[in-house]
Amino acid sequence: MSLFKPKTHGYGAAPADWRGWAAILAFGLAQALVVGLGLLWPIARGGEPSIARFVVWMGISVVLTLGFLWWVRRNTDGQWRWRWGGKD
Repeated sequence: MSLFKPKTHGYGAAPADWRGWAAILAFGLAQALVVGLGLLWPIARGGEPSIARFVVWMGISVVLTLGFLWWVRRNTDGQWRWRWGGKD
């Protein structure tokens, strides 16, 4: 049994059961942690925000998001493609 199923409208996948929702919650919490650390890092270090810190923060966020999308796609029961809601 997969954690996700193809969406009936649009592109992508939707959670198939509570484990899929738990994965989305865990991803959201991880992203919140990355954002929180990105905002608090300059304050804790006693410095100003810089472009380099922003680039590192965005890089971590992008890698986390792409990794999660890859994982969801691997755990989807079916193929990702555009759907209009009709029977497949």
